Amino acid sequence: MSLTLKEKDFCRYFATGKNQREAAAKAGYAFPERSGLRLLERAEIRNFISEIAQPLRCSEEAAEGLRKIAFGSIADAIKLMVFPPETLEIEKLDLFMVSEIKFQKGNVSEIKFYDRIKALDALSTVTETRSDEKIAPFIDAIFKGASALGSKEGSDDDEI
Repeated sequence: MSLTLKEKDFCRYFATGKNQREAAAKAGYAFPERSGLRLLERAEIRNFISEIAQPLRCSEEAAEGLRKIAFGSIADAIKLMVFPPETLEIEKLDLFMVSEIKFQKGNVSEIKFYDRIKALDALSTVTETRSDEKIAPFIDAIFKGASALGSKEGSDDDEI
């Protein structure tokens, strides 16, 4: 069964972090609490939400990695410099922000870190593009235009 334009609108709003009531209200349902719950009961709705939410999850994972680089502790890297590597449990060290390690005759001679300023800049870019305040008006305009064009396809039942 193909989703109506209103159902797709609901899915898009829900995938951008809104709860089911808010998503149903923004999509134009008259009874958003009940409609949102009923929509989420349908497998095709959940599948469409998963499909469009995947890029959002990738963006969140990238942001988390950038946060670790920008704000992560270098304590474990210092341990690697001070103590012989064979005395440490290397697998348990948090070296996420380390870009390169050089060894000379069994001892660590140099550790290079990722650039924290570049990570902060990239993080601000990633989070800015995900920001609801900046994206919501644009999405609203697209959805309203699509709804106006899609109203010729047939009527969307408000009651589910």
